[in-house]
Amino acid sequence: MQRAANSLELLRSVTLSGLVQEEILRRIKTGELQAGMKLNEMDLADHLKISRSPVREAFRALEEAGLVWLEKNRGVYIREISEAEAAELYEVRAGLDEMAGRRLAPVIADAELDELRGMLDQLEASSKEGELNDYFTLNIAFHDRLVELAGNATMLALYRQVINRMHLLRRRGFSLSGSSRASHDEHRKILEALASRDPEAVARTMREHVESGYRRARTAGAQEGTDLVNSAPERSGQPR
Repeated sequence: MQRAANSLELLRSVTLSGLVQEEILRRIKTGELQAGMKLNEMDLADHLKISRSPVREAFRALEEAGLVWLEKNRGVYIREISEAEAAELYEVRAGLDEMAGRRLAPVIADAELDELRGMLDQLEASSKEGELNDYFTLNIAFHDRLVELAGNATMLALYRQVINRMHLLRRRGFSLSGSSRASHDEHRKILEALASRDPEAVARTMREHVESGYRRARTAGAQEGTDLVNSAPERSGQPR
């Protein structure tokens, strides 16, 4: 009986830890948490009405995922991404998108194309209305769905890990003049290639979209006089 109780307690702890991770990731996505910010264990526990133990477990899991940095005797901070790491993340994402596009092209159904067109309609509408958070969320959902439809669970899991770390970067490309229009055009080219069921064309347009997004982000950062990553001060010992 004691063993069963311990198992239930372990399951509850794991579930609560996952809840904390989701809440922290949500705040990163919405911009409430940015690189260099310190996380407050007690505030999170009080907000979610849980004990502090699953919060600590969540911090450890997020550190392994590359999203937070635990500094001994100082606390837990949202990680800062270096220029070199940003370039690596974009490179890996471009490769995964290219692979997904090549897999998806010959198998995508007409209903799935219609679904993706509907997602792009929503995305473009949010851009016109100036809703940055909605645009950001819908953009992520569109690309996630493309990779999901490719039908490789391992690739999807790796893709989501990369995207989660990319949330730590500033949303630079979105504020650059004309960037939304350019991004929309690239999205439509991806759909056109998918409709042709041409694997190489889809792979190429998906890779080019990621590479163009990286160039837009760097250009926006240069115009603002800062680099691509968040400009919070670097802490000693943080992995770069």
